[in-house]
Amino acid sequence: MSQSAYYEVTNHENMNAVLKAFMLSLGIAVLGMCVGTIVPPALFLPLIVIEVLLLLGAFFLRKRKAVGYSFLYFFTFLSGVTTYPIVAYYLQTSGAQVVLGAFASTFVVFFVMAVAGVKTKRDLSFLGGLLLTVLLALITLSIMNLFWPFSSTAMFVYSIIGTVLFSAYIMYDFNQMKRMTITNEMVPLLALNLYLDFINLFINLLRVLGFLSKE
Repeated sequence: MSQSAYYEVTNHENMNAVLKAFMLSLGIAVLGMCVGTIVPPALFLPLIVIEVLLLLGAFFLRKRKAVGYSFLYFFTFLSGVTTYPIVAYYLQTSGAQVVLGAFASTFVVFFVMAVAGVKTKRDLSFLGGLLLTVLLALITLSIMNLFWPFSSTAMFVYSIIGTVLFSAYIMYDFNQMKRMTITNEMVPLLALNLYLDFINLFINLLRVLGFLSKE
């Protein structure tokens, strides 16, 4: 086997490892949502703060291999716990059909954008700066929303932008994974990236469908 063929096979195997870790992370997040049903409401804010700090830590320490499988699965479990109040709100206000519709739509969009990212022959690395800029703008707006709550229409527009952003991130991340040499140490971090794409897409789609269901 030639060296290039060896790297291609290894990369394919590690890409499969990323997808397996990602799918397991989704299952662990669902388990976290189940646990969220018994968490006292007063604990959700401290848990969200811990979640944000962990995410920031992962971002700044990602080059030091700080993101291992233990971190990945603990973070996704915690994320599931903190996502439960959002899901519960839409279950109560919009119904189970909207929540299930958002979940199914997220899987469909994720699959389509993943295939697009892998199949395109173009290197999409030029999108990185633009996507990060939009992401930082949305984070800033979300912080502002804590102090000056958006109107329902403004939140709808915000969620539409978020849906487009994380759909694009899915395509971007799969495109970059196809073009990089994936090592075993990189698998948990790449799975975390996909999980964040998925869960943020789900939350934004849930808001969009929740808004439309009231119209």
